[in-house]
Amino acid sequence: MRIVTIGLTAAAAALILGGCARHGVADRGRPDEFAVARNQPLIIPPDYTLAPPRAGDPTPQAADARTQALEALFGGPAPRSQSEQTLLNAAGSDRAALGARSVAGDPNTTVVDKGATTQTILNAPTGAGKQATATTPQ
Repeated sequence: MRIVTIGLTAAAAALILGGCARHGVADRGRPDEFAVARNQPLIIPPDYTLAPPRAGDPTPQAADARTQALEALFGGPAPRSQSEQTLLNAAGSDRAALGARSVAGDPNTTVVDKGATTQTILNAPTGAGKQATATTPQ
């Protein structure tokens, strides 16, 4: 009886492992040795006949460093779509001051209507707790 049980267990294990190998379960974690490809050898790039710079010749970039930095940060004037131009016209972009960004932090410049509550909070004395209080209308 014991030999029959061992034989049946061995047969069941063989069937289970055979089924795994048949359905590809056993080889999921292995790399495919036929998928390996060789790298192309390094080549010398073609000669583009570039001439070395000569002393006294102007540099290819004619703009100064400040102009190049502004161009890199903000880009050039981009063409605007019709819907964007309509939105800008409705917002009054033609009436905006040219140096609006420079004077936006000036206390005498009214950028937006801040309202009385916001003005009270902004004008509250600075401090570390007790002195920095503000009352708001109920």
